[in-house]
Amino acid sequence: MTLDYLIYLLGIGLQSVQEYLALHVLMCLVPAFFLAGAIASLFSKESVLKFFGADAPKYVSYTVAAVSGCLLAVCSCTVLPLFAGIYKRGAGIGPASTFLFSAPAINILAIVYTAKILGYDLGAARAFTAILMSVLIGLIMAFVFEKKDGERKSIKTFGGDEHKHTVQLFILLLAILVAPELVPFSAKVLGWVPLIILIWIPLIAVTAYFSFKWFSPEERASWMGETWFLIKQITPLLIIGVFFAGIGVEVLPKEFVASLVGGNSPGSNFLASISAALMYFSTLTEVPIIKALTLLGMGEGPSLAMLLAGPALSLPNMIVINRIMKPKRAALYISLVVLIATFSGLIYGSLVA
Repeated sequence: MTLDYLIYLLGIGLQSVQEYLALHVLMCLVPAFFLAGAIASLFSKESVLKFFGADAPKYVSYTVAAVSGCLLAVCSCTVLPLFAGIYKRGAGIGPASTFLFSAPAINILAIVYTAKILGYDLGAARAFTAILMSVLIGLIMAFVFEKKDGERKSIKTFGGDEHKHTVQLFILLLAILVAPELVPFSAKVLGWVPLIILIWIPLIAVTAYFSFKWFSPEERASWMGETWFLIKQITPLLIIGVFFAGIGVEVLPKEFVASLVGGNSPGSNFLASISAALMYFSTLTEVPIIKALTLLGMGEGPSLAMLLAGPALSLPNMIVINRIMKPKRAALYISLVVLIATFSGLIYGSLVA
């Protein structure tokens, strides 16, 4: 490999990063960080986790478990201690397994970024399928193991009082996040600057005003601290991922990728699912990697299979799950994730073909 070729690849990687840092992406990603930071700092996790105990009806516990990823803003790493906590404190194996899969799979940052980079159809399919898939996994785990686990106990929760204005703040931040996507016509006709002046700045000003009115300095400091933690934890990995994904598109032969995960065969979906399960994706980095693979010929179905299995599993993740659940439960859970992700990708690929 010559020096000139290395410099060429470096330029390709930097160009990919430059395209990634475009205004329309930042207008999506930056508000998502602030929203995730607010959820992590101002929303009480205990108010969500208490629904997993024995006192909660099954339809409540499974529903909360399936959508809690949006409310808790956790990744595949931070979900493990939460899962261990609720499982050991009395949650049934079914709701706990649903939560374990769903929480990182529908992380609000990941869903927004997937829709922005890979398309709204795939983003919506990821969110919808992840919720259904999580419930199915939980029900199967409960059917096989819940009788052996014995009667569930109530989960004791502490500090579960929710701030009375968190919902209003969530709505305002969500409006800032989706506003550019709800008014594409003005962006196309007038340009991004009028869009920012007419819509974004007033929304941000209103949100900032009510943030100072509703929340104490300590709460605002906690919010900004969580937001900054997410930014510094995720952004460098994202940029590195985008950089090497851009180089990968240039280096990998399209025929090789297309032969493995192209089209929508059971084999290509299974290979995408099992590969994602064995890899380690830091939060959001699966998106630029899958984007690069789609440019090389990866099919829509295998893309969804990888998006579903990747955030939920990795080798370190599986080791920890095995210790918490014990081998039989862990083996069934891991097998269900891989197989149902494969099947989901196959169905989605057939629908969009």
